[in-house]
Amino acid sequence: MTKSKNFLNNIIKTLGFSSSKEGQNEEDLEKIAAQEQKVFPFETLVAATKNFHSTHELGRGGFGPVYKGKLEDGREIAVKKLSQSSNQGKKEFMNEAKLLARVQHRNVVNLLGYCAHGVEKLLVYEYVAHESLDKLLFKSNRREELDWKRRYDIICGIARGLLYLHEDSHNCIIHRDIKASNILLDDKWVPKIADFGMARLFPEDETHVNTRVAGTNGYMAPEYVMHGHLSVKADVFSFGVVVLELISGQRNSSFNLNVDAQSLLDWAYKLYKKGRSLEIMDPTLASSAVTEQVAMCIQMGLLCIQGDPQLRPTMHRVVVILSKKPSNLEEPTRPGVPGSRYRRSRRQVGLSSTGGTSGESNSRSRTFDSSFTATGTTSAAPELDRGKRPVES
Repeated sequence: MTKSKNFLNNIIKTLGFSSSKEGQNEEDLEKIAAQEQKVFPFETLVAATKNFHSTHELGRGGFGPVYKGKLEDGREIAVKKLSQSSNQGKKEFMNEAKLLARVQHRNVVNLLGYCAHGVEKLLVYEYVAHESLDKLLFKSNRREELDWKRRYDIICGIARGLLYLHEDSHNCIIHRDIKASNILLDDKWVPKIADFGMARLFPEDETHVNTRVAGTNGYMAPEYVMHGHLSVKADVFSFGVVVLELISGQRNSSFNLNVDAQSLLDWAYKLYKKGRSLEIMDPTLASSAVTEQVAMCIQMGLLCIQGDPQLRPTMHRVVVILSKKPSNLEEPTRPGVPGSRYRRSRRQVGLSSTGGTSGESNSRSRTFDSSFTATGTTSAAPELDRGKRPVES
């Protein structure tokens, strides 16, 4: 077993990073608490996956295929294999290795170790039995496995995982791609946040950074899509989308019900304003739903997807809401919709996060470049195919 520092430095070295870049990583790693990681022999992973046989392939991620394997001691693992032809994949592979070596939480997928064998680069994870949330939620023949208690527990688990990443890990981490397919469910239905290829370490004492856009359409916050403004509130927005998807059983990126709404978010908000929010509930939940709890989660989800990032709650606030009996929550404003025109709202400038107790001060909130209120549509933002990952230079 090697320590986290050696684990990362070996990954950096095997991927051919320059010595200066390695030095930067080494300096950064001095600030990170040591965490043990295992170096897996290549032959062990070949045997575990039956030579990476196609029948063991679980799917394909941002940087290559993922295989299921079984070690000699009986443990089941998932092995991510770096595609040798993908420069973007190489960056995501390195990013995921760096970030997951820093974290340890029940609701974040566990990185067990790595393997570097010639041109072969692999990351080894705990195997999560039920695969990804989208494969259960959006397939009608399996959706009934997710009764209301399970869905509520999944919402709570994702919230706790994001709170850990934002506030309780060694460094603030913004995932940037929270969506149903990046939530894995283990054999006890515990949700695990996965796929950190696009995640970002967030600078201390900053409220946001400007960065290129990378994520999945239908889940990205409007200020991020349109202006590249990235903050923890972008993850909060994505979380809100997942909450509404869990409650409704509908995928936002392909929402196509015969209703007067452009998206799942728009539909949920319009029904909420009419006092009919429970109408978005998945019919398969009829026998198991606790209606008071469902209504609270819908309202909380709508708070998370508000157009103004400053009005969205922090994940600390979300966890507090979920851990208490339903009480009076704030009234959500209109959802943010990428591709809409936004204007500054003087009334909202200087407001802190909604009812937050997570350590964001008013002064820090005021430094956010602008607060947004939807006023209509425009062609200013490029049209994006639903479900794609846009990347702007």
